[in-house]
Amino acid sequence: MTRPRNPPSPYRVALVAFPGVRAFDVSVITEVWGTDRTDRGAPAFELRRVATDRAPVPMRGGLSLLPDRTLAWLDRADLVVVPGLDDHLTPAPPPVLDALRRTHDRGVTLAALCGGAFTLAQAGLLDGRRAITHWNLVDLLREHHPRVTVVPDALFIEDTNIWTAAGTAAGIDLCLHLVRRTHGAEAAATIARSMVTAPFRTGTQAQFVERPTPRADRDADTLAAVREHALCHLHEPLTVADLATRAGMSARTFARHFTAETGTTPLRWLLDQRIAAAQKVLERTDLPMPEVARRAGFGSEVTMRQHFASRLATSPRAYRAAFSTTSSPPASPSPADVSAGTV
Repeated sequence: MTRPRNPPSPYRVALVAFPGVRAFDVSVITEVWGTDRTDRGAPAFELRRVATDRAPVPMRGGLSLLPDRTLAWLDRADLVVVPGLDDHLTPAPPPVLDALRRTHDRGVTLAALCGGAFTLAQAGLLDGRRAITHWNLVDLLREHHPRVTVVPDALFIEDTNIWTAAGTAAGIDLCLHLVRRTHGAEAAATIARSMVTAPFRTGTQAQFVERPTPRADRDADTLAAVREHALCHLHEPLTVADLATRAGMSARTFARHFTAETGTTPLRWLLDQRIAAAQKVLERTDLPMPEVARRAGFGSEVTMRQHFASRLATSPRAYRAAFSTTSSPPASPSPADVSAGTV
């Protein structure tokens, strides 16, 4: 008679809190790791709110966070996440900085969202390392922590087991990436579906690219170059078979790898990019509908209209009426402008 195997221990995540942490980042961390989704196949997590003591931690807007563990719990954590700050120069309590240094010394993964990079920098943990923060805080981080190598054009990056993320939505990207990294793409996709957000964006995407373009994450994403090529040639009649050929794979193998790496099918991804391209042209130009459809790669206005109806529950004309930012016809952009997201 075989004994039933014990379920795996929950993955232990510590949210480090002290006065001044951002409520948004606290909410993101809690939503990713603090919600039980095991009934949907997601892993079991144990999220603890860790602070110097059990006193409520004040946050902006009259909110407060109630810690359920002290800093000693960091010795048990598998992952430690530091939220961003409302005032990015807020000094962290010395016991917090000491605890973060000890945690890193024992090889635990540390992650900071947005201005949380300033807290890690205060602890000296980013000295001589690459880090990122919100694009609007890059110069401030460089000024106050000159030993940090600040990377201005990424969503999130890692250096010697320390992760930092850009602002707001990039914090969600990093949290989902950390789930994907430790528990696989399906776990991250399950959580992303629950949050109604994209399951995967490569960290090397520039903060300023409006339609994300994977560029250099070759190790973590073997199909980044194929997607980059597609984004630069959306105006051409690309098919999934074309992309598979470029990747040197059969269509079936390509689809399997693509879905595993992005959480979506190649066809759906390609259509989403074309819709995004059409939206940009509709918002920013007065080009006629057939030309918008051609530049976005739909081939015809009818096809574009069908996809707008199914994905956005509106028509291209209604979308332009609601979101157009141009009052007079500008110079016509080139297809390359559309694919680069600059029109």
